[in-house]
Amino acid sequence: MTRLRSWRPRGDDGNAMIEFAYLGVLLLVPLVYVLLTALQVQRSAYAVTAATREAGRVFVAHGANEAAYDDAFAAARIAMRDQGLDLEPGQLVITCQFSNCATAGATVHVRIDRSVPLPLVPAFGQSSPSIAVHGRHDAVVDCFAEGVAVAPPGTTSCG
Repeated sequence: MTRLRSWRPRGDDGNAMIEFAYLGVLLLVPLVYVLLTALQVQRSAYAVTAATREAGRVFVAHGANEAAYDDAFAAARIAMRDQGLDLEPGQLVITCQFSNCATAGATVHVRIDRSVPLPLVPAFGQSSPSIAVHGRHDAVVDCFAEGVAVAPPGTTSCG
């Protein structure tokens, strides 16, 4: 009976724990990276969406005059900072349906385009790998607001 016990191979002791730890690290590292990337993109998408909405509201509420862009930019910057991001001056683009943005019933288009760099990926040459995030909001100038111009006949929904 002692002969059978000594013949059993003894080289497998403790390998299950090592294999479990190795496979755990091998599977968890890519999963954590994917989660980091998805959360980073989602944070930027939420920030851009909130910033365009607030910029459009402020621009329309201030009568779409010259100071309205500065106020809209400040509102968009605050919305972006809520998510820990910064807004560059050229990223906020506001266009109007008519040449005069303060026309009753006119649509004001607000757009922010932003690139989200991939976390932990170094830059290759001039640019780093990134994911594009776009935010767009359309705001309508109130027909009954003070100081808005009357729209041309048949061109707005105010009539």
